[in-house]
Amino acid sequence: MPKGSIELVNTRKEEILNAAEKLYKVKNFKDITLNDIAELTTFKRTSIYNYFETKEEIFLMLNKRQYEAWVGDLENIIQNNKTLSKDEIAKNIAESLAKREDMLRLMMNHFDMEANSRLEVLAEFKTAFGNSMKTLNKLLEKFCPDMKDGDRTKFIYALFPFIYGIYPYTTVSEKQKEAMEIAKVGFIHHSIYEITYNCVKLLLN
Repeated sequence: MPKGSIELVNTRKEEILNAAEKLYKVKNFKDITLNDIAELTTFKRTSIYNYFETKEEIFLMLNKRQYEAWVGDLENIIQNNKTLSKDEIAKNIAESLAKREDMLRLMMNHFDMEANSRLEVLAEFKTAFGNSMKTLNKLLEKFCPDMKDGDRTKFIYALFPFIYGIYPYTTVSEKQKEAMEIAKVGFIHHSIYEITYNCVKLLLN
């Protein structure tokens, strides 16, 4: 870790994450290099190694930031509503995930990110991930008071694996569409909101 104040270290890390996030809007994960990221920062590529050892660590921390933002959205739902019907719960959760497209997209590279990150970096991410599960449980406790502990656990462990597969079902290339036509596989486009709403509604019922 480089010398300097905690504030400076955090500022440099945020600059790196912001550069990676900007690139991820226009390039695929596999095509982004540390050189690409460095070009959008105020320091050289070699300086990145003072903060992150691999590209995967950078993107894992970027996804940590996404999870923290999602937790903030879930907390707002809890704080800003006295009661919610099951339909309203489904709508609110769907809206919160519709805002996290980068988070859902990054999940497609999750295995590589975790495999190529140091343990302490992975633990940081897992803390944010765990907090999202705890916050969702708190949301269910408040708005579904009749829901038993075991049922809330089943809901969470059904929803979270489902979340990992949302992005590829909502973003399909022209090549994929053509292949499905050849294979005679019907394709109906669903947005992140629609597919999440339908899943949460089914799980709650």
